[in-house]
Amino acid sequence: MTGTGDRMKEPINISVRPLVEYVHRSGSIHGGFRTNSSMLEGTRVHQLIQKSYKEHDRKEVHLRTEILYEDALFIVEGRCDGLIELDGIWTVDEIKSVSIPLEDIPGDGQPVHWAQAFLYAYMIAREEQRNSMQAQLTYVQAHSGEIQRFRRELSFAELETFALRMVEGYAPYAFLLRAHAEKRDASIATLAFPFDTYRSGQRPLAGSVYKTIAEGVNLFAKAPTGIGKTVSTLFPAIKAIGEGLASRVYYVTARTTTRAAAEEAYAKMQAQGLHMHVVTLTAKDKICFKDENDCDAGSCSMCEGYYDRINGAVSDILANETLMTRAVIEYYARKHRVCPFEFSLDVAYASDGIISDYNYVFDPRISLKRLLEEHKRKGVVLVDEAHNLVERGRDMFSAEMLKSSFLELKKEFKLLSPEIAGAASAVNAHMIALRKLYADTGKAVNTEAPHEVLGLLAPFVEAAERELLTGAGSTSSSGAAYTLLLDTYFAAQNMLRIAALYDERYVTYIEAGRSEVRVKLFCLDPSHLLGQAVKGYRSAIYFSATLTPLAYYRDMLGAREEDYTLQVPSPFHQEQWDVRLLPLSIRYRDRERSKGAIADMLAGLAEERKGNMLVFFPSYPYLREVYEEFTARGVSADTLVQSPGMTEPERDHFLEAFQPGQERTLLGFAVLGGVFAEGVDLPGDRLNGVVVVGVGLPQIGAERDVLRDYFSEQGRNGFNYAYVYPGMNKVLQAGGRLIRTEHDEGLLVLVDDRFAKEPYASLLPEEWRSYRLTEQAGLRKEWIDYEF
Repeated sequence: MTGTGDRMKEPINISVRPLVEYVHRSGSIHGGFRTNSSMLEGTRVHQLIQKSYKEHDRKEVHLRTEILYEDALFIVEGRCDGLIELDGIWTVDEIKSVSIPLEDIPGDGQPVHWAQAFLYAYMIAREEQRNSMQAQLTYVQAHSGEIQRFRRELSFAELETFALRMVEGYAPYAFLLRAHAEKRDASIATLAFPFDTYRSGQRPLAGSVYKTIAEGVNLFAKAPTGIGKTVSTLFPAIKAIGEGLASRVYYVTARTTTRAAAEEAYAKMQAQGLHMHVVTLTAKDKICFKDENDCDAGSCSMCEGYYDRINGAVSDILANETLMTRAVIEYYARKHRVCPFEFSLDVAYASDGIISDYNYVFDPRISLKRLLEEHKRKGVVLVDEAHNLVERGRDMFSAEMLKSSFLELKKEFKLLSPEIAGAASAVNAHMIALRKLYADTGKAVNTEAPHEVLGLLAPFVEAAERELLTGAGSTSSSGAAYTLLLDTYFAAQNMLRIAALYDERYVTYIEAGRSEVRVKLFCLDPSHLLGQAVKGYRSAIYFSATLTPLAYYRDMLGAREEDYTLQVPSPFHQEQWDVRLLPLSIRYRDRERSKGAIADMLAGLAEERKGNMLVFFPSYPYLREVYEEFTARGVSADTLVQSPGMTEPERDHFLEAFQPGQERTLLGFAVLGGVFAEGVDLPGDRLNGVVVVGVGLPQIGAERDVLRDYFSEQGRNGFNYAYVYPGMNKVLQAGGRLIRTEHDEGLLVLVDDRFAKEPYASLLPEEWRSYRLTEQAGLRKEWIDYEF
C-alpha cells in the first residue's frame, strides 16, 4: 500500500481530451436535440477521412509526454486522429463530426478543439524535436458529408507555452484530488469494521468480497436478510482501495430504499474516520429544480452559463464534503447555480464511490460514458438485490416499436415535413403488411432479426434527425408533433442499437391486433450482455438474500467458470418464525371462491392477534377484491392499501404508519414484487406478521411462454426459468420483511396449496419449513399445520 506522503510524489496521469475540456469548457447547457448516433457517426467520419490519407501519413497515433509543474510531474497521454504531410509541413489532423451546419461553427473552430490539436502538436514536436508544427481542424457535417478545414502553424516555443498553460489550468484541481487521495488512503489504513463485532455471516462475506477483488474475478453471494450485507460488501471494497487494488466503488441497486442503506453504511464509516468522496446519483426527473423538459439555457438559469461555473462548483463540493447525498448536491447546485443532475454526474467522475441505479453500469443508453477505461479497470461494482438484475437486464437489452406512432406521424407531418411523413408512411405500411400476414394467429415469434423493418427505420431516423436538428417542429403550433417525433425517434434509434446486439439469444416477437401492431426485439437471455457490461471492471459482487437457486442466477447473470459462489447460512433460529400454511387454491379460476376464506383469515388475525402486519397479493385487482371482502366484515382494525404509482411521500407515509406499541391492529395491503415487498426494514414490533398470498408466478402470457420454450430448447427447465424462479423470488423477498434482527419474531402465513408441492417447497428457506404445532391466537382450528 502507498504510504502517507508517498502519493504526493506520484506522477499525475491525465489524458489529453479531459485535460483540455476541463480548462476550456464554457457556455451553457442547450437541451434541444442531440443525436443518439454521434459516437457511431464520429467513428464512420474518422474512418472516411483517414482513408484519404497518403501512404506515408499516420493515423491513430498514440502520444505520451511528461510536463513538470510546481514539482509535480504530469504524464499526459492521448491518441491523435492523424499525422499528415500538407505542402511539405507535418500536420496534426483533428477530425470532428458535427451535426450543426458548417456555417454555424463559430470563428475558425472551437477553442477546445484547437487546444486538443495544439497539445498533440506539442507532444509530437517535442518527441521529434521539430521547430514548428501545423495543426488542422477537419469538421465534417455528419448528414451531408460536407467538409470544412482550418489550419494554424505554431512554433515549438508557442506550443510549449500552450501546453504549460493547460497543465497550469488543471493543476489546482489535480492537486485537490491528490491531497484527497492521500487523506483517503491514510483514513482507510486505520479504518476498523464499523461495529464492535461481526454478526453471524458478516466475516465470511467480507472476507470473500476482499479475496474476489484481490483476484480480479466476480462473486455471487446468497446472504440472508438482516446480517448487514451492505456494510459487509462496502467495507472490504474500501479496504481494497486502500491497498491499491481498486480506485472506485460503484454501489448499484434497483430501489431508492436500498440506496439509502448504502448511504447509511458510508456515514457510519465516515463517523469513524473514513475520508472518501461518495456521491448518490438521483434520476433527472426527481432532482431537476424545474420540469426536466425545460433543461435548456433559454428557460433555466441553472443551464445558462453552466460550463462557466461547473469547475468552481465541483472543486467547492469536493473540498468541503465527503458524503454527497441528494440534499448535499442540491445545496451546492443552488449555491453555484448549476443544473443538479448534470452537476451530480460531473462530481461522480471525480468521486471514489458512486451510489446509483443499475442503469449507470449496465444500460448502454444511460451508463457513465465519460468513464475512463483506467477507472473501470480498477473499479469494483457491488450489485445489491442482484435478483432484480435478471428482469432489468432483459428490459435494458430489448426494444420495441408500435405501428400507431408511425401512423400518427404520417398524419401530423403531411404538411410540416413531407420527408418525415413519407418515411413514417413506409414503416406504417410494412406494419400493416405484418398485421395481414399474422391475422390468423395475432402473433409470431421469429428467430431472425426483422431486417425489412430495420431497413425502413434507418432512413426514418436520418430524416427525423434532420428535422429535429432544425427545431422546426418545436413551434407552439406543432409542439405535440415535435414531441411525438422525438419519442418515436428514440424508440427507432433504440431498435437499431439493439439490432446490433441481436444473436441466438434473441427472438423477434410480433403482436398484430386490429388497431395496433407491436414489433419487439426480445432479449430472452441477458447473461452474455450483462457479463460484457462488467467485463472492463476489476470485479463485480452480486449479492442478495434470495439468489435462489444460485445456479439459476449464476447462469442468468453471466457468471464465468472462475467466478466464486458463496452461501452464508441464516443467523436466525427457527423459533423466531411461526410459519403457517393455508392450503387454498388461489389459481385464477379459483379466486372467486378463495377470496372469502382469505378475508376470514385476515379478520381472525386482526381481532385476536394485535400488531402490525403486511399482506402481499399477486396483483392489484386481487388485492382490491380481498380488501373489499375484509372491510365488509366490519373488523376493528386500521388498514393501508398500496396503489399503483404511489409518490415517494405516499410511500413514506405508508411505512411510517408501522410503529410499535399501537393499540389497534394495522394491516397493510400490498403487492408481491412491489416497493413494500423488498428493501423495506421494519425491525422489532414495527412488523409482527406477514401474509403471502400466492407463489408469485408472473402472469401467464405469450412473452413468458416464449421464454419458457426458449429455455426448454436450451436443455433447462423452461417453466421454472420463466415462471417459478422469478415468482418464488417475490415470495422470499416479501417473507423476508418479517425477521430483520436476532431479536425479532413473528407470524408468517403462506396462502397457496402449491407451497407444499415441488418445486415450490424446496425453494423455501430452511427456517420456513418448520413450525410450532401449538394453536396460535388468530389461527382457526380448521387451519392446517402443514409439515413441508
